[in-house]
Amino acid sequence: MSYSYAEKKRIRKEFGVLPHILDVPYLLSIQTESYRKFLNADDAKGRLHSGLELVLKQSFPVESKNGQYELHYVDYQIGEPTFDETECQVRGATYDAPLNVKLRLVVYNKEALPSEKVVEDIREEYVYMGDIPLMTTNGTFIINGTERVVVSQLHRSPGVFFSKDDSEEGAFSARIIPYRGSWLDFEFDSKGIIWARIDRKRKFCATVILKALGYTQEEILNRFSDSKTISFNNKGFALKLDDLSSMKGEVLKFDIIDEKDNTIVKKNKKLTSRDIKKIKDAGVDSVAIDFDLVSTLRVAKDIVNEATGEVIAYANDDVTENLLEACVEAGMLELEVIDFITTERGRYISDTLKYDLTKNTDEALVEIYKVLRPGDPPAAASVKALFEGLFFIESRYSLSDIGRMKLNARLGSDNVSKDIYTLENSDIVGVIEELINIRDGKGKVDDIDHLGNRRVRSVGEMVENQFRIGLYRVEKGIRESMSLVHKDKLMPKDIVNSKPITAAIKEFFTSGALSQFMDQDNPLSEVTHKRRISALGPGGLSRDRAGFEVRDVHATHYGRLCPIETPEGPNIGLINSLASYARVNDYGFLEAPYRKVVNGKVTNEIEYLSAIDEDHYVIAQASTKLDKNNHFVEDLIQCRSGGEAIFTESSRVQYMDVSAKQMVSAAAALIPFLEHDDANRVLMGANMQRQAVPTLKSEKPLVGTGMEKIVARDSGNCIIARNAGEIAEVDSNRIVVKVDTEKSKTSKLVDIYSLTKFKRSNKNTCINQRPIVNVGDKIEAGDILADGFATDFGELSLGHNLMVAFMPWNGYNFEDSILLSERIVKDDKYTSIHIEEFTCVARDTKLGPEEVTADIPNVSESSLAKLDESGIVHIGANVEAGDILVAKITPKAEQQLTPEERLLRAIFNEKASNVADSSLRMPSGTSGTVINVQVFENDKGGKSKRALKIEKELIDKARKDFDEEFAVIESVVKSSIETDVIGAKIQKAKGLKKGAVLTKEFLATLPFSKWLEISFEDEKLEQKVQNAREYYEEAKIAVDARFEAKKKSIMQSNELSPGVLKTVKVFVAIKKRIQPGDKMAGRHGNKGVVSRVLPVEDMPYMEDGTPVDVCLNPLGIPSRMNIGQILEAHLGLASYGLGKKIEQTLEKTRKAAELRKTLEEVYNSVGDKKVDLKALNDEEILNLCENLKGGVPIATPVFDGAKEEDIKSLLKIGGFATNGQMKLFDGRTGKPFDRHVTVGYMYMLKLDHLVDDKMHARSTGSYSLVTQQPLGGKAQFGGQRFGEMEVWALQAYGAAYTLREMLTVKSDDITGRSKMYKNIVDGKLTMNVDVPESFNVLRNEVRALGIDMDFDYSSEEE
Repeated sequence: MSYSYAEKKRIRKEFGVLPHILDVPYLLSIQTESYRKFLNADDAKGRLHSGLELVLKQSFPVESKNGQYELHYVDYQIGEPTFDETECQVRGATYDAPLNVKLRLVVYNKEALPSEKVVEDIREEYVYMGDIPLMTTNGTFIINGTERVVVSQLHRSPGVFFSKDDSEEGAFSARIIPYRGSWLDFEFDSKGIIWARIDRKRKFCATVILKALGYTQEEILNRFSDSKTISFNNKGFALKLDDLSSMKGEVLKFDIIDEKDNTIVKKNKKLTSRDIKKIKDAGVDSVAIDFDLVSTLRVAKDIVNEATGEVIAYANDDVTENLLEACVEAGMLELEVIDFITTERGRYISDTLKYDLTKNTDEALVEIYKVLRPGDPPAAASVKALFEGLFFIESRYSLSDIGRMKLNARLGSDNVSKDIYTLENSDIVGVIEELINIRDGKGKVDDIDHLGNRRVRSVGEMVENQFRIGLYRVEKGIRESMSLVHKDKLMPKDIVNSKPITAAIKEFFTSGALSQFMDQDNPLSEVTHKRRISALGPGGLSRDRAGFEVRDVHATHYGRLCPIETPEGPNIGLINSLASYARVNDYGFLEAPYRKVVNGKVTNEIEYLSAIDEDHYVIAQASTKLDKNNHFVEDLIQCRSGGEAIFTESSRVQYMDVSAKQMVSAAAALIPFLEHDDANRVLMGANMQRQAVPTLKSEKPLVGTGMEKIVARDSGNCIIARNAGEIAEVDSNRIVVKVDTEKSKTSKLVDIYSLTKFKRSNKNTCINQRPIVNVGDKIEAGDILADGFATDFGELSLGHNLMVAFMPWNGYNFEDSILLSERIVKDDKYTSIHIEEFTCVARDTKLGPEEVTADIPNVSESSLAKLDESGIVHIGANVEAGDILVAKITPKAEQQLTPEERLLRAIFNEKASNVADSSLRMPSGTSGTVINVQVFENDKGGKSKRALKIEKELIDKARKDFDEEFAVIESVVKSSIETDVIGAKIQKAKGLKKGAVLTKEFLATLPFSKWLEISFEDEKLEQKVQNAREYYEEAKIAVDARFEAKKKSIMQSNELSPGVLKTVKVFVAIKKRIQPGDKMAGRHGNKGVVSRVLPVEDMPYMEDGTPVDVCLNPLGIPSRMNIGQILEAHLGLASYGLGKKIEQTLEKTRKAAELRKTLEEVYNSVGDKKVDLKALNDEEILNLCENLKGGVPIATPVFDGAKEEDIKSLLKIGGFATNGQMKLFDGRTGKPFDRHVTVGYMYMLKLDHLVDDKMHARSTGSYSLVTQQPLGGKAQFGGQRFGEMEVWALQAYGAAYTLREMLTVKSDDITGRSKMYKNIVDGKLTMNVDVPESFNVLRNEVRALGIDMDFDYSSEEE
């Protein structure tokens, strides 16, 4: 077995018995693939018919109103972005690229129009169509300098849906939902009438739509109902029994009697196959019925007197005595009627036609026009155009390929081609037929929450829709321009205005509900945000109206959406996360992978099934036992089929799950022993991992699940080797790899990776990369070279391993409080760096420009000590609350001066006569170190000294980077030919004769560029040197070109907002240690607040003197049912014990053979999955042991983890009791505690709910305008709310004066508080209370009702 570079340094012991069948797919592919298909940026020939290509093809050609011009689409190109990703973030720009579309303008001869089109001229050119935002490699967008994520949306799929309203009997309805266009509904009422609605407007009879489609009343009846023939004579009426098989299952409304008057089947009996056979055997072909039954019938088609041509009755007329008499007179003794006798099916349409007052197609079209455009006079042309535009014109109505596929599948018809995206007559007829079948109990309604009826709309599709909206506006503009512009040589550029496209896309990215500010607390929160699936947003649900059914877990979520990870609160169930292995297919439906089972044998062939496909199969679980030939061991197996859990024979199984973790999301799959936790707590655990703050030193979890490295790899925060090779150079800023050209099959000789240093994330945490490789190390493609934030050797590391004791300690762990050891603070375990950005903007005001300057009135020299001559703080300065970061003055209006001021002004010059200090100061409660300053200025006033200095530093750094890069390339090229050229014979060289042998000493005197000018006699060597020369020259040109481009972008002026002269950004790094009030949590939903940091010597300690790190309340476990944390603690203790065992062996010996024995026992004596130690050489074994001293990392995958026996065995090897409990001693007294205590290692996180960010105190501050009470919240520098319950508390103490103070002067008594201030200044200790403002508000509200209420002061005065 082969291990990667990072794995060799620290191998994670894996538990579980299930084989590894399929790798977890790239976690961000839902984002990257979707946008790649939209941009479709491959060459024009190989382009898919999707995204930009599809929209442009659908929108063009555009024809002018008079037909003289036609604008055709030919091709498009996406240009290069102006700035790279990092520069866009620094400058506050959008990372985008120009879209240039090649358009062809065809001009026709005006004279020949409109009879024929004679081409007069064809003009073609590329037209700029706005900027398209580009996706970064990690699946995000940079919009105005901030990283954003577009969340995928789960919405109702286009197609037809049948549903039932439970509030009313028989209220079935059908809805045809297109991808784009008007909705069409059909619904039954309680009387059995079918109604239609278009776009949920006023309802009208469904038959109106059918008539509008061109069907006559008779055709409608023929299509939806059967007819029967009734003969009549003097004896009475007889019904012909011509098609008995269609009557099977119907309840008879008459007796069936044979010729001998024997009753074969009685009335009101359900007709069976046996009854039908009896009737046929008796030879009965008609049956007598009475007039009461006949009078309930209606005529099936128009009855015409053939002799006179007179219409006796129209289709759907009731059968009456008069009608029958008229038929007898006309010599007709047979009548074709609608079959209400053997079935109720025909009555629905017949009854609807009775309600329908329209007679023909024209009247039906007018009726629809009146519903959609009430008040507009219906003109014949507009009436028809409106109806056709609703459902039958592709530019206005589209089912899309998904909608067409769903519609055909639901109606069970293949008559309509897959390429027709508008509605056909057969679709509408089919929907009404199916609705009638459902009402008759012959069909099923749809489950709207089934994932076969909901599809995912990803980022590419959303941007495509926005682009289509913008392009539609452009199209209208083009038509107008064609008719308005009168130019001899009209070109495509003259008639295309691309602004609507840019506006539509900008609006989507900046203010769309699904374009969100990226959650960047740690790598997991990034990955989870990109894999989020929301049912909210435009075209989706709203959280107020969504019921329980939509939010609930559905059987089809299995393997597609995580049943655990969803927010708590109003969005529960509406925002979900993609399951680990799930993917989105071309139609937008979620698919899950399964292993195919053939003849009872489980194969390794993987098939992805959507929820629709899955319903038809029997699927076994991943944990089902198999023998060595991959056949099922047991005869009866627990499976899933059609959304139900069943036990079935192994021979019926068709598929099997691919992995035990395939049903949960990436975040839930990171929780060890997930299967032992209550789902509510796991939900909290999965959500809280996303809030973990990356700490100064990342530490891997001792107990993990094996998912850590996958999340870290796909998050994009680690640096991954592009090619195999050898590490040539490493420092904190860059890693240089000498590429192995044979292994990597590339001509590139060197790879250079730049590391991100101390960059601010969206959540103000610190992004920093650290190399984990050393010079000379051999690496393979895909190996991790540098850790990002919150990663350790390429594994996600959100917290730290702490020794936890489950015991109370003096009430300091009451109600989930956490008692911490001081050692954790000393060791900087939970110290995190937060980078705050402070911005100062100098604007052009009415009174003159604001100025950034160190010359500020009335400010002491000491306050300006940390600033440079430009008035901007130095990098590296330690700043406290209130310190000036950027000194700025603002002009203020002139004022009258007193004689004294005039004198001072005359003596001390005009200094600061009319300017106010508006400097940017450090906010209260914060202190830190300035780590970076950025200055942006517009071109008008020239650049300041500080701006020029920063610019020079950046250019020098870039020059140094590129020089070093080229030096590495040079050394690599040099080493590739050096050994071959020394000792070779020369053909031509300056200073040497032909045929001379080249020596090392001679080469040492030449610069490398001169080496390449030497030619050799050996042809092969000459060719090799020639190749090196070409590569060297190309590399030099490329590096110089990149430097020039970088220099140009550094020197390029900044686009500032109108009225802004200068923007200065100051970045301050703030170190935050853990302290009481900070929130901490484990991975099992076990959260709490630090109550006290206790000195190490007072903490409980073990028999060997080791103090514990944390005391947790044991009462927090039974009621919450998250037992996983106990198992984690036991396994963590075993892991720590194994580490100690390895450490003891290292102390005794450093011989590889001995170390291998210990490692063999540690890794391979317990569990089924063995570690291949032979794959490591002796040096790697020694290195591995050094890294394992703190504990052997263990992976226990979800639903396939370590068993109880495994944990006990490991505890035994680690030298601990198998129950995981031990005797602890009180650190204060040294006495042992009464009982043994469960002690173990648990992975705990510090969450982004820090006491520093929440706690504040108000001195003086702003008041609310209406109520005049202090504002609330830290941001407003508000006060603490003294609410109803707090008032009760003071009342209970009888603290009347304190209470009066709270309710008046400390709240909203304006006069009282100003008097109180005056009294304090005057040294008086009295308090005068006035009317609180809240009473005045109440008084004014009552006055608004017309009641004059006032406060009576008189009683107080008396």
